[in-house]
Amino acid sequence: MAGQFEATTEINRPIEEVFAFLADGTNDPKFSPRVQQIVKSPEGATAVDTVFLSTVKDAGMTTKREFRISELEAPTRIRWTETSKNTVTATEGGYDLESLEGGRTRVRIYNALEGHGIGKLLVGVALSAARKDAPAFAQRIKKAVEES
Repeated sequence: MAGQFEATTEINRPIEEVFAFLADGTNDPKFSPRVQQIVKSPEGATAVDTVFLSTVKDAGMTTKREFRISELEAPTRIRWTETSKNTVTATEGGYDLESLEGGRTRVRIYNALEGHGIGKLLVGVALSAARKDAPAFAQRIKKAVEES
């Protein structure tokens, strides 16, 4: 079983600032407690084909993750795909940003999860947990961007 989770939040910052914060994937630990470490390759501005290598802890297991930026349309759209081989991966994910009145920004995040091998049995549990946490995840993104 594969599936998707998503969440939406409104951030009290202009779209350009929100885009810059989110495009710099090294900010992920500021709102995702599962991300223990993350580095960008190559260094410099994020672009299509930039890779983020991270160490994450899920359900007590530490794994290495590799995400490649597949689309980048400033300031409204960021897409990625997980290229690492783990039991459950995000085959596609992204942010959609929309400018709102008063210098605010609406952000929608989503990830499509897929299981591999034994992960085909685990993906339902992972998806359920991600969907349950999605509203809180969106609020953590909001807080991190507004505090940056």
